[in-house]
Amino acid sequence: MSGMADGKSADKCARHVAIIMDGNGRWAQLRGRPRLFGHRAGAKRVREIVEACPDLGVEYLTIFAFSTENWKRTQTEVSGLMSLFKHYILKEARSLAEAGVCVRFIGDRHRLEPKLVTLMGELEQITQDNTRVNLTIALNYGGRDEVARAVKRMALDIEAGKICAQDVSENTLTRYLDTHVLPDPDLVIRTSGEARVSNFLLWQAAYSEYEFVKTLWPDFTREIFAQIVGDFAHRDRRFGAVKS
Repeated sequence: MSGMADGKSADKCARHVAIIMDGNGRWAQLRGRPRLFGHRAGAKRVREIVEACPDLGVEYLTIFAFSTENWKRTQTEVSGLMSLFKHYILKEARSLAEAGVCVRFIGDRHRLEPKLVTLMGELEQITQDNTRVNLTIALNYGGRDEVARAVKRMALDIEAGKICAQDVSENTLTRYLDTHVLPDPDLVIRTSGEARVSNFLLWQAAYSEYEFVKTLWPDFTREIFAQIVGDFAHRDRRFGAVKS
């Protein structure tokens, strides 16, 4: 892997990168086009970034596709996004499977239309044994909503006597999160110049490094991604401790 070839040790690599893909709408508006034109361009960019991961030592990539707050957008944009998600899965399923990508979805699926939920489940099933890249797509996802759903499931297990309330710890709650099979992200990237976390992986990113870049998502190239991941190796991560 090129991420190792530069003399970087494995523990310095960003194994798990999470991305808030922001700026699709502005990218389209700057070109005098509707916002959905930007979302389609952003969907194409995802493939390039996924393909870049193995050479950079990135084993897990989590992307923020649609938040629990995005339902507040116009009906036209929301409907267009849902159609785009279905089209993306249908178009990319085979290539993702052949490329060794394991796809997972996180978020609350109850509000999504049944056809989309079915396609999501089918994509997860046909890629579940792949190990080259682990791609997680956050769809109808919100960090607070995820924690609330996790606490509800844990409370039901306490009521059922499956676990004891006195034994609940951070690790206990982590097992009920959507991301329970994933390591915490090492690096969170947000494009478009906005410097906020927008309710994304609030629990998991407690000690993640953040990178806010001005580039709009459709312009976020493999080269920009490689530069950010490469720079991560030089960060001093202490997790609350002090270097001796």
